[in-house]
Amino acid sequence: MTINLFDDNAWQSLRPLTFTRPVADLRVGILTIAEKWQKHLKAREFGFISQNYLSVKFPKKIQGKLFINGSVCPDVRLVDSVHALEAGEMLVKGDIILAYCSDGELTIADLESRFKRISYAGDFIRIVFPEDIFKYNDTELRKDFSLLTAGRTSFALSATNTIIGEDFFAEEGAEAECATFNTRSGPVYLGYNAQVWEGSNIKGSFALCDNSQVKMGAKIYGQTTIGPGSRVGGEINNAVIWGHSSKGHDGYLGNAVMGEWCNIGADTNNSNLKNNYAEVRLWDYERQSFRKTGLQFCGLIMADHAKCGINTMFNTGTVVGVGANVFGAGFPRNFVADFAWGGAHGFEVYALNKMFETAEKVYARRNMDFGQMDKDILSEIFENTNVYRRF
Repeated sequence: MTINLFDDNAWQSLRPLTFTRPVADLRVGILTIAEKWQKHLKAREFGFISQNYLSVKFPKKIQGKLFINGSVCPDVRLVDSVHALEAGEMLVKGDIILAYCSDGELTIADLESRFKRISYAGDFIRIVFPEDIFKYNDTELRKDFSLLTAGRTSFALSATNTIIGEDFFAEEGAEAECATFNTRSGPVYLGYNAQVWEGSNIKGSFALCDNSQVKMGAKIYGQTTIGPGSRVGGEINNAVIWGHSSKGHDGYLGNAVMGEWCNIGADTNNSNLKNNYAEVRLWDYERQSFRKTGLQFCGLIMADHAKCGINTMFNTGTVVGVGANVFGAGFPRNFVADFAWGGAHGFEVYALNKMFETAEKVYARRNMDFGQMDKDILSEIFENTNVYRRF
């Protein structure tokens, strides 16, 4: 089986995180949404139907006949309903198209006029806003843990570690020394060649993905995912870091999402609770204003390639756009536009060629190539986000 995952209007409301990817490429729990569907359906491969400028990096699979809403996270009941679809049928929940079976990609108008509607009666998790990623991370992490570890035996770690509880699993090559893992409030998962250094205290639910490291003395609370190729330290709580990113020093990160290729400077902190305990608002790209989240705890949303200098202070509910570079004393504004350069003292445009120079060095440190495909995507985002850079 080959599947395609399509974007609906959630792609718009998930910006800036989706400027650089389809919705199904978002990581929530241990896996991306696309990876979850692939494993549940035992699909050979998957493709994406998203924005045109993303199609080179995230191509569609022409031979796929099953099309799934990329904002919807699978569970056993939903997977069974999707798997049962026949040609000419679509699975819906209210006005949300969950999946359809067809010989080719179709528009919503075509689906509404030609396809048989099958109503889905169950509940499911759908990722619509950036804060949904940390909000639902615990639930998805537990589901992914069961999916990945069922019937398998954990790789043995050093006897210097303390493991409290039962739900612990380490993939082959994982290493840890003199660390404490408490699984009584949720599972702990260590990916291939992941490392946890001496003196770290980790409370589940927690996932450390392939080739990532937790530095000495880190304090990590539950509902947290560290994506592949990342390095973290300090204090982290209910945060999702997607991959190839660094929060390597002391400082607090909580109720947060941090994209790929990001770096947080030493002793950087984010607030996740307002002094008056009021509801947190986040910047909304479509409205070009702040919207209510319904959350009392909401910290930092940082898109791909964003960076900040040492001792940066992020206020409650701050959104940092793609490729932004934040530094200096004081609190920067709660919305830092894509490709902005500066801080509380003011911002200017981070020239694209300068940003590319930095990205090339960042990729090279991980023996990876910052190629033309990524440059083209970032160039498109740079042009599309000019309206938000009102400096």
